[in-house]
Amino acid sequence: MSAGAGTGRRRQDEVYRAGVYGRRPTVPTVHTRLAAAAGRKLTARALGYVAGGAGGESTVRADRAAFDRWQVVPRVLRDVSARDTSVELFGRRLPAPLLLGPVGALELVHRDADLAVARAAAATGVPMVFSNQASVPMETTAAAMGDSPRWMQLYWSTSDELVTSMLRRAEASGCEAVVVTLDTTMLGWRPRDLDLGHLPFALGKGIAQYTSDPVFRRLVEERAAAAGPRGPQPRPTAAAVAAMVGMARAWPGSLRENLRSPLPRAAVETFLGIYSRPSITWTDLAWLRAQTRLPLLLKGVLHPDDARQAVDAGVDGLVVSTHGGRQVDRSIGALDALPDVLAAVDGRVPVLLDSGVRSGADVFFAVALGARACLLGRSYVYGLGLAGEAGVRQVVEDVVGEFDLTLGLSGHTSVDQLSPAVLRRS
Repeated sequence: MSAGAGTGRRRQDEVYRAGVYGRRPTVPTVHTRLAAAAGRKLTARALGYVAGGAGGESTVRADRAAFDRWQVVPRVLRDVSARDTSVELFGRRLPAPLLLGPVGALELVHRDADLAVARAAAATGVPMVFSNQASVPMETTAAAMGDSPRWMQLYWSTSDELVTSMLRRAEASGCEAVVVTLDTTMLGWRPRDLDLGHLPFALGKGIAQYTSDPVFRRLVEERAAAAGPRGPQPRPTAAAVAAMVGMARAWPGSLRENLRSPLPRAAVETFLGIYSRPSITWTDLAWLRAQTRLPLLLKGVLHPDDARQAVDAGVDGLVVSTHGGRQVDRSIGALDALPDVLAAVDGRVPVLLDSGVRSGADVFFAVALGARACLLGRSYVYGLGLAGEAGVRQVVEDVVGEFDLTLGLSGHTSVDQLSPAVLRRS
């Protein structure tokens, strides 16, 4: 097959040639079977955290239903032998309109966690958005990526000093943009996690960005010093002992020393107290803008008035997102919100779409409706849980490959040819 065949045909060729020798893809190539396979392998806690949504999970369903309301109308007899799936975003040419969205506590899913995702992202050239709730410090994941593009997610802590420190580290780690997540100033009502009594951060999981931060470590030490001696404690259970071991592993240093130290428990308590700030308002954006030279994108924007105000406040981009349906039950679906947000922005900044994206065809629809790029979440996490780095890499290659084929089979050869005119509302 020629080098100009495109990513989709090359991916097909790779799969079918391997099939001659009895080898099949590492993980399923369609999201429904991918999710089902991950559901059989992941622990109940891991599956609840990754797959779960807020309340009755109607927003998770709404994010998917929004895609089902659109259909592509293919065109024929066009020369689509050479296709270009690349897009430019903040001065960087990307291989496809796709990024790997931030997902926290990936150690629940695979021992290599964010490091495996970083390696897969680097291998494919698709940017990774480092999670603020990562299981691996950003410096470590950045080192594994070489010159490949990476962004940083930011949860706005109650400590301005910690926010500034995180931004400085993101700059030093080569991050090219900061995604400020605004829809999680408080955790949504998540029954799957609640029924299991499971919050990974309370067990020391997903707080590596914090325990590796000098400001956070100082705050922990101050908290531990101010606490004084602890009073009598209830008789420990097996679960409590396991939790203490998990906290001890999360704090830098030897496990043996950490089991005797008050710092690991203080780290969890400090995190739970400061990780997010419900009091932030539009007036705070000017301060944040002054803290970094990196482009700032606001994630979680669904209302056109918020989109308009954000652009007027000087942000560099928006991410239309329901947080994967994990925050507000019965919210509008992200793709349903996209057209009004785009109209409010009127081309002044790029608008990305997150939530509900599962396939290359989904990316096609979102881009045709006006999104500059999409963030992929659960699908690559399932690939991680099933096969580590190789699973993530295959999911990314499959999504990009399907996008390429959908582009060509609909009669188009480049992303800039897509518009709502190529779709029909069903």
